[in-house]
Amino acid sequence: MGVLYRPGDSFLADVIPFHHGGAFHLFYLRDWRNAAVHGEGVPWWYLATRDFVTFDDLGEALPRGPIGSQDAWVFTGCVMEHAGVFHIFYTGHNHHLTKVGRPAEAVMHATSTDLKSWTKDEGFALFAPVDRYAADDWRDPFVFWNEEAGEFWMLLAARQRTGPAQRRGCTALCASKDLKRWEVREPFWAPQQYFTHECPDLFRMGDWWYLVFSEFSATVQTRYRMSRSLGGPWIAPANDTFDTRAFYAAKTASDGQRRYAFGWLPTRVGEKDTDNYQWGGELVVHEITQQPDGTLTVRVPESVAGVFGRTQPLALSAGAKIGAWDVKGDGATADARGRCSTLALGEMPEECMIEARVKVERPGATAGILLRTDDALDNYYVLRLEPHRKRMVLDCGPRPGDRPVLAERPIDPWPAEGVKLRVIVDGTCLVVYADDRVALSSRMYDHRKGRWGLYAADGVAGFTGVALRVR
Repeated sequence: MGVLYRPGDSFLADVIPFHHGGAFHLFYLRDWRNAAVHGEGVPWWYLATRDFVTFDDLGEALPRGPIGSQDAWVFTGCVMEHAGVFHIFYTGHNHHLTKVGRPAEAVMHATSTDLKSWTKDEGFALFAPVDRYAADDWRDPFVFWNEEAGEFWMLLAARQRTGPAQRRGCTALCASKDLKRWEVREPFWAPQQYFTHECPDLFRMGDWWYLVFSEFSATVQTRYRMSRSLGGPWIAPANDTFDTRAFYAAKTASDGQRRYAFGWLPTRVGEKDTDNYQWGGELVVHEITQQPDGTLTVRVPESVAGVFGRTQPLALSAGAKIGAWDVKGDGATADARGRCSTLALGEMPEECMIEARVKVERPGATAGILLRTDDALDNYYVLRLEPHRKRMVLDCGPRPGDRPVLAERPIDPWPAEGVKLRVIVDGTCLVVYADDRVALSSRMYDHRKGRWGLYAADGVAGFTGVALRVR
């Protein structure tokens, strides 16, 4: 198994994290993508971990309901504890029910005393009030105790019945004194900006509240808003995303000291870099950090980075370079003024972490890390830093026609001392961290093997602390 978790014969989607007893209990939607063998629908599966690298598979937590039931698909929700009892509020989904005039979705409930054995509350089902909300978009409940109001609040992914069809998404609000009877109130947040706000998540850090959601619109990304008060206004920071399109449905949990975002890196149709992303894939965990202005950034959990404890020596190969390179120890400098320069190093393992600090010395220059390049330096991926555009991109060669780069992320402000990169590769999965504050996730399907190395163009670039680490 790689460093990024995926159930061997299936795919991991929407993770519902809960911290208890010194461990993170991760419930997730397990999808086999094989209805002929495994039947329709998805259940909740259960993992426990203390380090996001080793996992105890504790089996099925919430099974699918029988054919024709409301919860034939056990979709996303939350886990909480109250008065010594654990509660799951989850989405019961069955789109076949719309054919007989019943809602596709409802909030449902289950309880447990040990987090392992759950009893569904067969008498509980909370449906959308159809005078205000769409009946078939009423999902992903997130329940918390609102100390100020003295009641439980439930946030939901919902859609209003009026307004532009593509911008009716809202975060609905329900309230309860006892977790049994719920009052549907006016929306918690209704910006008329997205189709839906999936997987709502709310937490407080310092003086700020943060509302995390995944917008199912044109870009399909996990985003966040920040406010001094639960009553808003909910402010969009300059960079309101944690990662690329390839990190979705993230929800957060804290161990009391650090907070983490748990999302998934989707597969692509046909295992091709140019085809659409699919639902489900591998687990990706980012540590969330708060900046002095209240904005959030992410970095690699040290328990994940620490897995790569063995450093492989840099392996220079005759002829595997273009341009002039000065290599000394774990550093290199390229004078690439007016040209492109590349340097291929050793063979790249299927699972590894590459580290380097990269600095370019003039406007318009670019530099970065080569991934899985062939010996001719013709076929490759490149993680390219573009200081003049304040971004990093994942590109590939050859890139025919006007196909865009595979992924990009902003880096603003740009650090004068250069950008520290940690590049984690696990099979076809790529997760990059820049300066312990910016993440870029993607797939790499088209090139499966090759060397790794360095890249520079249109200026002088310096690389320090260059290393490839393996388990």
